[in-house]
Amino acid sequence: MMKQTKFLISVVITAAAVIMSCSGEAEQKAEVTLEWWQFWTDPAIKPAIETMVADYEAANPNVKINLSDLTWANGHEKIVVAFSSGTAPDIIELGSDWVAEFSSADQLADITKDVLSDTALYNGWSPGIYNDRIYAFPWILGTRVLFVNRELMKRAGFGESFLPINWPQLKELCYKIDSLSDDIYGFGSNAAEKHRLYKKFLPFLWASDGRIISKNGKYAVFASEKSYNALKFYKELSDSCSMVDTQRRLEDAFLTSKVGVIISGDWLLKRIKNENIQLNFTTTLIPGPEYPGKSFAGGEYLAVSTTSPNKAEALRFIRHVTGRENQLLFCKANYSASPSDKQAAEDEFFKGDVNLQTFIKQLNMSRMTPATPRWVYVEDVIESALEEVLFNDAPVAESLYEANKKIKELIFQ
Repeated sequence: MMKQTKFLISVVITAAAVIMSCSGEAEQKAEVTLEWWQFWTDPAIKPAIETMVADYEAANPNVKINLSDLTWANGHEKIVVAFSSGTAPDIIELGSDWVAEFSSADQLADITKDVLSDTALYNGWSPGIYNDRIYAFPWILGTRVLFVNRELMKRAGFGESFLPINWPQLKELCYKIDSLSDDIYGFGSNAAEKHRLYKKFLPFLWASDGRIISKNGKYAVFASEKSYNALKFYKELSDSCSMVDTQRRLEDAFLTSKVGVIISGDWLLKRIKNENIQLNFTTTLIPGPEYPGKSFAGGEYLAVSTTSPNKAEALRFIRHVTGRENQLLFCKANYSASPSDKQAAEDEFFKGDVNLQTFIKQLNMSRMTPATPRWVYVEDVIESALEEVLFNDAPVAESLYEANKKIKELIFQ
């Protein structure tokens, strides 16, 4: 009888173990499909994105990532439509200017408790924060620096190692280069190019410690003495010694030694490398009124839709994409200095390239646009004011005052 009892107990335990094992295995192998919308379609970069996806799927056989490409021409519109129609993907890439627009509408999942411990490990959190909650993870960041043609600089009477660190030095350099010849310009000033003009002025505003909205977020402060000084200086450069054109044409002119100094991003480094352009140039930090100042910064962010049925898995995938090794994979494929991961920024890939180092340093001395849901409209107001001052000779102070009034109405009323 004792043997039969032991046998029955053994059978029950074994059966229970089998049932639990099967249940656990079924749970582990539950199929999960994640939809990811992203913007990186460049043939040089897309394979890196696809590698990140393939590696994650290999490590997680039950997960399938459906990758969909967006374009900057109509991507924002598609995202708006998807959210409004309830067809948003699980994971979505958003420009830093857009995050507050969607988080304020409760369309992005609140990931604060899941990522709070990571905030010290990454740069660029501010655009992903709305009402003190975190809604987006910083992925690929970007800033602007000063590009200087060394040959033109030397011809203008400056030493090989000279670099302008303040506005008076920048002004002197640009003026002297401009005086070399009728077909050579000292500085590249952007034309009325939507989404670009304000990004070339903001480095001067940030460098002078000016702001658009107060630190506490309660006031519009664009009409300040700092803003006035920054715009007045930028207009002086634009009027007196600049080629005024689109960003692409300014870069073309810089690469053919027709412009001595321009503001640009690390995409220009990539172009010089890929096209094997032989040019004696250097990069340096954006000058401020007295010392090197802040620059404009932006970036790409990854967020989870509130309607996603797989939020935890979506966030796991975001951590995979934004991890150190995958950020390095992206930056090497793109030849860019834009990781949000602080450890990745310490890699030899950046330290061994003096120009990439400039971008790493400048990113740590940059400011992003205010995280306001109505930024796209604020941007329009700023660009309209700049156009009036730069191209129609509107008074600087009055234009800033009118712009500030419109910004106040947009945000606070």
